Amino acid sequence: MAELYTEGDPIRDEKAPDGPIETRWERRRFSARLVNPANRRKLSVIIVGTGLAGASAAATLGEAGYNVTSFCYQDSPRRAHSIAAQGGINAAKNYRNDGDSIYRLFYDTVKGGDFRSRESNVYRLSQVSVEIIDQCVAQGVPFAREYGGLLDNRSFGGAQVSRTFYARGQTGQQLLVGAYQALERQVAAGTVTMHTRHEMLELIVVDGRARGVVVRDMVSGEIETHFADAVVLASGGYGNVFFLSTNAMGCNVTASWRAHRKGALFANPCYTQIHPTCIPVSGDHQSKLTLMSESLRNDGRVWAPKGYGDNRDPREIPEEERDYYLERMYPAFGNLVPRDIASRAAKAVCDEGRGVGPGGQGVYLDFADAIKRLGRPAVEAKYGNLFDMYQRITGENPYEVPMRIYPAVHYTMGGLWVDYDLQSTIPGLFVTGEANFSDHGANRLGASALMQGLADGYFVLPNTINDYLADGPFEKLDATHPEVQETAQGVRDRISTLLSINGTRTVDSFHRELGKVMWDYCGMERTEEGLRKALDRVRELRSEFWSDVKVTGVNEELNQTLERAGRVADFFELAELMCVDALHRSESAGGHFRAESQTPDGEALRHDEEFSYVAAWEFSGTGKPPVLHKEDLNYEYVTMVQRSYK
Repeated sequence: MAELYTEGDPIRDEKAPDGPIETRWERRRFSARLVNPANRRKLSVIIVGTGLAGASAAATLGEAGYNVTSFCYQDSPRRAHSIAAQGGINAAKNYRNDGDSIYRLFYDTVKGGDFRSRESNVYRLSQVSVEIIDQCVAQGVPFAREYGGLLDNRSFGGAQVSRTFYARGQTGQQLLVGAYQALERQVAAGTVTMHTRHEMLELIVVDGRARGVVVRDMVSGEIETHFADAVVLASGGYGNVFFLSTNAMGCNVTASWRAHRKGALFANPCYTQIHPTCIPVSGDHQSKLTLMSESLRNDGRVWAPKGYGDNRDPREIPEEERDYYLERMYPAFGNLVPRDIASRAAKAVCDEGRGVGPGGQGVYLDFADAIKRLGRPAVEAKYGNLFDMYQRITGENPYEVPMRIYPAVHYTMGGLWVDYDLQSTIPGLFVTGEANFSDHGANRLGASALMQGLADGYFVLPNTINDYLADGPFEKLDATHPEVQETAQGVRDRISTLLSINGTRTVDSFHRELGKVMWDYCGMERTEEGLRKALDRVRELRSEFWSDVKVTGVNEELNQTLERAGRVADFFELAELMCVDALHRSESAGGHFRAESQTPDGEALRHDEEFSYVAAWEFSGTGKPPVLHKEDLNYEYVTMVQRSYK
């Protein structure tokens, strides 16, 4: 492995308090310096992204009196990808009186992440989860309610309690509307300045501090520089490196990657989540995949035919010829095992030749028993919009015929390294939501993405960024500063290079080929041989891209080909780091499954003595080996054991 990377000094989270875990967050909030209201008016913060993490942070900091400038590449903050989340948001309210607690949510999350997350961060997330629900109810988010008027709950994978609050299958949309209205209130109040259709292309670092961003007006092509006392990245995950994923097509890694190139460490990039309940790929024409909420596994039963190549109508396959394999393999959790386990089980069934649908790449998610037990109206009330979506896409009625599902790339647990305050290794650069690595370890439990985004934006960042801003305001900057000029010119030069190559291949053809390489060799199952193949091919493709890509049009106009070209160029560099990270971690953990490291019955096999650490990577130049910095993970409150959901 020596040729792939070099090892640097260990890294440590200096901000997390020690002592009793129950009081760490309270003690950190008290020890963090405050900024009085009059001084907040003198301080400025840039926030990139308007999803749940970004919108909630902008609204909260604006309400506190800071001068906030917010950027998104969509035409409205409401189009952020958070709107696509369906199934729900976790919180340890214990409304069902079924044994839930803050500690149980903490334990389930650490275990679900296969013991590769920080105890302090996860416990804080579990504590704050209770406050999130109160905040969102106060905003008018229309959560489902049970017969007595209390908020309803349902179960999700990796838990034996019902702690997931939901608004039918539109939970992300409803939560984002709540955050959006809070954001727009601050826009109207003048504390937040909103820039839509602007994409961050570079981070401005002056005297070692993050001081601003270089953005491109996506309509006019104008390159602009914006300055602040601190910068917050809330720009989402990098799942689109695989081309086909459940992410919106515009989701990208550019904001995080440009910060990484400027010195922000990138942690655990190989930890990507494969979601088990997606509509299967139907052909080469597709540009994205559609998620079917994990909440469907509450009442739907997953099965495959016992026989090989059984192409009969599923309604004609009798019970004795069906394999409800999750219930068989994991009786304690059944269909509600965590996502990584359910995904690998579906792949194994299909690899055996028992898959269904085109190419045998699918299994059934069957609601016949639920409809018989609950009645169709009750099923419609819970899942009706999801069933309608499935029918519009596939032409099949899931009330009558079982859904066909197959795993697909969904969420990314890796991201920029941050400390307990959510600050990266660049002073003044804070990272929230899916863009950071901090809370999910090697696998995210369902309904925890919305929880983390809102926890970071509403409650964590506003109580930690003040400790940094207490030293401000910093030196005033403008576009004439030498480092600012150099950064902005670098962006212009990169755009000019992309436009001048004038090769023979489209941007999408490169992206599609990159995605296939990553899915085949760095997807659900990885081997050393496959990862080395992927690494070689990614490097070849990156070289071909910079010599043969064709980017049409000019910069000074709306140019979506140019936008995609810049994003794909960053995906190539990220893909290389993902393969290096996956190669160096020769254990299986959560969403990172190395075929060489599994138990006799095919489960992920960790090697805690060797790999109980966060892998935080330092950029050392394009084509040069990255530097690995290890942050040791120490468990005081949870005993590290081999995961079992049987």
